[in-house]
Amino acid sequence: MAAPYRRNIIAGLAGLTAFGLGAPAAWANQPAKKSIAKPTPPPKPRLVFLDPGHGGRDPGALGVRGTQEKVVVMAIARELQRELQAGGRYRVMLTRASDSFVALRERVARAQAAKADLFLSLHADSHPDNDVRGASVYTLSEEASDREAAALAARENRADGVVAGMRLGSQTDDVARTLVAMSQRGTVNDSRRLAETIVQTFGKGGVRLLPRTHRQAGFAVLTAPEIPAALVELGYLSNPQDEKLLTVRQHQIALARALRASVDAHFGAGIATRKA
Repeated sequence: MAAPYRRNIIAGLAGLTAFGLGAPAAWANQPAKKSIAKPTPPPKPRLVFLDPGHGGRDPGALGVRGTQEKVVVMAIARELQRELQAGGRYRVMLTRASDSFVALRERVARAQAAKADLFLSLHADSHPDNDVRGASVYTLSEEASDREAAALAARENRADGVVAGMRLGSQTDDVARTLVAMSQRGTVNDSRRLAETIVQTFGKGGVRLLPRTHRQAGFAVLTAPEIPAALVELGYLSNPQDEKLLTVRQHQIALARALRASVDAHFGAGIATRKA
């Protein structure tokens, strides 16, 4: 083969190599590109509805020194709102944001309209015996929930409401009552677990508790069929010691942190209570 011809072939092969066309072995040694996993989106914040009891023309219980229940529970609700929002895990709404009167059924309706995940009603009790003191937690009783189920089914049938994803207006009264009762029964069980968690957290945090702390009653604010709910009586304004404590900001913060820890436990967040 003539020298010029050989030189042309060598030059051509060199050009191919320069463009990567003549180096299959080099390609084989190239590291494979790693697939980048898409980051998991953060969980959607839970919506917690706080219900500071009374308000406006309704002061609630009055303490022996004139402390008004509506003022105390609003202060604690605000502290709890700050605690819950601080970690970014929760959105918080209040049934009343000022000293205003809101009817009991309207409080429930607001939580339902917002599709709340949890409902906490905050109160401070009063008793004829000034020696009675301590916190307690109420959930809806089975008897009250059965009555509410029947009444709610009748109301929602007229309004064509939705429970458990089904329109009640398209159901017979018996079916509507059954749907509401089934939904409410599951909610009552969730509410009981929430109440037990609050009692345990209060006890561990040194909050004084009333004997037989978890109680059941037919409070109207606990009747939403699909929202776990509890009514927390934070103490007795009729007792001088409880009244004083409930007006001390450090105690209000301690109560708010204990309630936040209870909400964390309810949703399985597993966050330890922060130190005061």
